[in-house]
Amino acid sequence: MQTQPISVVDLFSGAGGMSYGFKAHGAFDMIGAADAEIGKPTSGDGRLQCNTTYRNNIGIAPKRINLGEVAAGDLRRALEIGDRHVNVLSVCPPCTGFSRTNPQNHLRDDARNSLVSKAADFAVALDADVVVMENARELIRGNFLHHYRAFRETLEDNGYNVFGRSYMLTRFGLPQVRERSIIIAVRNDLPLYTLESMWDGWSVKPSAKTVRRALAVTARARNADHRFPGFGSDTVRRRLAAIPKDGGSWMDLLEHPQADELMTGSMKRIAAAGKFGSYPDVYGRLAWDKPAPTIKRECAHIGNGRYAHPELDRLCTVAEMGVLNGFPHSYRFEGASLANVYRHIGDAVPPLISYQLAHLCRWILTNEQPGMQELVLPGTSLRSSDFVREAA
Repeated sequence: MQTQPISVVDLFSGAGGMSYGFKAHGAFDMIGAADAEIGKPTSGDGRLQCNTTYRNNIGIAPKRINLGEVAAGDLRRALEIGDRHVNVLSVCPPCTGFSRTNPQNHLRDDARNSLVSKAADFAVALDADVVVMENARELIRGNFLHHYRAFRETLEDNGYNVFGRSYMLTRFGLPQVRERSIIIAVRNDLPLYTLESMWDGWSVKPSAKTVRRALAVTARARNADHRFPGFGSDTVRRRLAAIPKDGGSWMDLLEHPQADELMTGSMKRIAAAGKFGSYPDVYGRLAWDKPAPTIKRECAHIGNGRYAHPELDRLCTVAEMGVLNGFPHSYRFEGASLANVYRHIGDAVPPLISYQLAHLCRWILTNEQPGMQELVLPGTSLRSSDFVREAA
């Protein structure tokens, strides 16, 4: 039986989305974290400022390390964790190179993708008991599957069992359509449980996974971060004001009397070609009684996706966007620019999910299965009354 705090190291730690689930659990001790704070590949290390957000919420300062340049054998020294045993390693390399949102990803193998196989080397070097990875769904079903296979083979060759699957995270109560790969690796002498093991026979009420539920959390919270960026121009403001409430999009402007003035050149070209694809989400409003669409890293402008409030003529606030991505309403996001703050949210592992992963890891390490009521992260949109026992 595990009586000492369970030690956790978080690599590619970002704004702390994965770590927060473990910190909030109470049985875990965060002993090390690292992130190079790269906003965009062209911006260089240190520009994203996510380590400040991490420190303010998790309580330790991540090392600003470019993990692509650190040899696995040097990782302990770089993290300054000495010879401490690592029970859980969270390692979530950048997903940008796998994600289908970048059309070039089906043609070109991004150099950052190799960090997935290197993650296995880090796990072996740290001799971690359990390894947790979250990434784009394409990690385990896309064109560059060889990176995941190399990760898996390295771990299996070093005495681990590995399980990977892509999930629609609404299944576990996230109020957002977010499909992600989740990989669990455990030493051969430990049981391999999964999220499916923990959720066997249970589901979540549809009403719990809606924008309405999520935004109600921030509306009631006194300490919520109500910042949101301005429009930049009066035309953008009038464009959003003309879009119908509760799920409207720029496509509704096609019939507007001022369509020629309100629509951008791109909108006009797309409409003329009749090839809309996912473009209707641009300048879109959220729908009250549906989950939010996927919140991506560039969610700081209504022109980048369906990120506008269902009724009010503005982008969702920091707190609203955070709760939609599974953060508690009290999470403190820091950054010199609001664009970076929104990137912290869009890049993150949803804490509503990482809290469940923390319970899963403790179950693996102690063989004590958590009850469903324990899986509710305080301050988020999920409630214990939302769980539904499925018919046999």
